[in-house]
Amino acid sequence: MDADAALVEQYLEHVRVGKRLAARTVELYALDLAKLAENARAAGVPLVRVQPAHVRRWVAQMHGAGRSGRGIALILSGWRGFYKWLGLHGKVDSNPVQDVKAPKSPRPLPKALGVDDAMRLADHVDPDADPVLEARDAAIVELLYGCGLRVGEVVGLDVQAGSAARGWIDLDAGEAHVLGKGSKRRTVPVGKQALQALREWLAVRGPLAGTEPALFVGRGGRRLSAQSIWLRLRRRSAQAGLATPVHPHMLRHSFASHVLQSSGDLRAVQELLGHANIGTTQVYTRLDFQHLAKAYDAAHPRAHRRK
Repeated sequence: MDADAALVEQYLEHVRVGKRLAARTVELYALDLAKLAENARAAGVPLVRVQPAHVRRWVAQMHGAGRSGRGIALILSGWRGFYKWLGLHGKVDSNPVQDVKAPKSPRPLPKALGVDDAMRLADHVDPDADPVLEARDAAIVELLYGCGLRVGEVVGLDVQAGSAARGWIDLDAGEAHVLGKGSKRRTVPVGKQALQALREWLAVRGPLAGTEPALFVGRGGRRLSAQSIWLRLRRRSAQAGLATPVHPHMLRHSFASHVLQSSGDLRAVQELLGHANIGTTQVYTRLDFQHLAKAYDAAHPRAHRRK
């Protein structure tokens, strides 16, 4: 056994016995350290002579080969622990992995419904449901999709405006006043369909809510929780025949994506969503590009391969 292999084996024994890590974790460490030893061998340096420049080059090679930033970060974590152990035993003067970072992974695209699926959910009516609860759920869906509200903003709505109210709907003005992240207030326009759904809910809400100030209440007459909306929406999307279970934030993403597709106005979408930073809103331009790419593939003659 050469010197590098002996060091790796000693370290694996340390994490297996001294740190009592799970067998699967030790196995993953062994794979990562085998890759490290292979890289060092190819570079012609022993493990104890590896420099930060070597590690950065190997990171670039892994990234170029398609490994994700998260995967590289996990590998670097294993290498960093190995060199920390070598340092504690006087084998190296410094940790060559200490200041090396993995490439940032791209921000995942938010999940948004297609326009047809969103409309199917908004138009869905459950004939077997309690008509009062059906009116409530329809109004909630309209606010989530039609206004892009967060679920926390929806549950915080009160029936009437007031200094103690976190949010409320001005039916006459067609506006929702909500308290968003960072306790920032914003005003969002409420569309005709949402206003109609809200009026239908308010017409039957009284006997269920009593003196409760919350706009949306459950069977017991208390303010509806965010978890209840999650569960009701998941059930409603299944009843509407959607292939993907829908959660409240998916409707917010759908709102942003569909408004951007129609208007192309990124600043307006930023204001409607209440984003402090335009960079947060820009992720929806990637969804918009996907929409355009699909339209191109479906319609443009040059998008079709010749047989």
